[in-house]
Amino acid sequence: MDVTLSSIFTSIIIVAIIRWAVQLINWVWLRPKKLEKCLRNQGLNGNPYRILIGDMKDLIRFIKETQPKSIKISDDLAPRISHYYYQSIHKFGENSFVWFGPSPRLNIEDPELIKEILSKPDVFRKPAPDLGTIIVGGLLYLEGEKWAKHRKIVTPAFHLHKLKNTVLAIRLSCSSMLHKWEALVCSNERSCEIDVWPYLEDLSGDMISHTAFASSHEEGIRIFQLQKEQVKLSLQILQWSFIPGWRYFPTKANRSLKAISKEIQSLLREIQEHGNKNMGMSIEDVIEECKLFYFAGSETTSNLLVWTMVLLSQHQEWQARAREEVFQVFGKEEPTAEGLNHLKTVTMILQEVLRLYPPAPLTVRTCTETVKLKNMTLPAGVQMSVLIGQLHHDPKIWGDDSKEFKPQRFLQGVSGENSFIWFRPSLRLNVTDPELMKEILTKPGLFQKPHPDPIRGTIVGGLLFRENEKWTKHAKIINPAFHLEKVKVIS
Repeated sequence: MDVTLSSIFTSIIIVAIIRWAVQLINWVWLRPKKLEKCLRNQGLNGNPYRILIGDMKDLIRFIKETQPKSIKISDDLAPRISHYYYQSIHKFGENSFVWFGPSPRLNIEDPELIKEILSKPDVFRKPAPDLGTIIVGGLLYLEGEKWAKHRKIVTPAFHLHKLKNTVLAIRLSCSSMLHKWEALVCSNERSCEIDVWPYLEDLSGDMISHTAFASSHEEGIRIFQLQKEQVKLSLQILQWSFIPGWRYFPTKANRSLKAISKEIQSLLREIQEHGNKNMGMSIEDVIEECKLFYFAGSETTSNLLVWTMVLLSQHQEWQARAREEVFQVFGKEEPTAEGLNHLKTVTMILQEVLRLYPPAPLTVRTCTETVKLKNMTLPAGVQMSVLIGQLHHDPKIWGDDSKEFKPQRFLQGVSGENSFIWFRPSLRLNVTDPELMKEILTKPGLFQKPHPDPIRGTIVGGLLFRENEKWTKHAKIINPAFHLEKVKVIS
């Protein structure tokens, strides 16, 4: 009996090992080679698959080589935004792919393909996170019903009447930073050089801490410092991040990441305990949303501000126009939420800065099933790198002056055909707040109707898709048909 049980147990272990070995061989070699053959048969090109690591070794080398190098304003930005992907496209053409470990990633910069990918979240999903969730979480990695639930809870924080209440706190944070600069200038008697970047980083953290969480400046700054350390450590283990569960290996970098993550969670838990506890989410979910809010909100804001200052110092004619507009709208009064809506020139400048220096130059999606994308048939498991940075500098879309700072591109807003991902992501918000609806419908100059797609354009047209002067002219001609005396005749 003992011999029989021992034999059965041994057989189970052998079968389990064989099954695990088959799965490992399939993941490391058979599946990648099958996907590579499928892509190459459709005219897609890239480096040959290298077992397990793919192109990760080259990618890490490119990151280490480019990070220490300084950049000049006159430099071409496209190669610097997504350096390795840019080199891949330059070498293999637009229809190319890179290997992120054993998974091929297509380089996507065609605006129509990007629109299709981002408009079908059920087919093109965010890749399963591993390393990324240590630094950020929340909506960035959620899908389906949980994404919809969190989005519904978080969205009211960005309703217009709530954002108006943050203007005072933001103004105080900005004033505090400017007072520090004035003190530095006064102490030197003459003009002096100020490194504004650390101050702008502190400013974005201070604004988020006060407006979103009503927490202290010190708590916010500490969270940002910890997240920066996480990013540096993450780059060290990026080469192996595609291996499932790699972050649980007891390496020095992983232990440091875990310790920092615990400290961030502790700080955010303390902040959350002082806030509203009836939010419809667990404490862990709230902490994940806070991590995303701090990381995404601080880095993007400070980057936008510093590049805006750099470009305005170069293009002083736009600096003068922006200053004149601010004085025209506010005079000597303090800025208000209502007045900010009238800063058209400032808005154009910020949009052009976001185009030239996108805060996140790419995003990744994965096919959940075999799908037809233009003339390509992509099997499940193929990933796509949506190259936002390359798209924003494409001369075929923006013209030969695509690398130049020209805010007048956005004179008519972002409702035209320009491929500006940050303001045209093919996503729609469901607006039910009465005050927000009134704000949107009473400002047709700011909130314009979307450009009709070919199908809707052939079914209906006229006033439904008209804007500005053409809408006014058509409405003036048509309205008399609905005057009361004519309606009476009809009845």
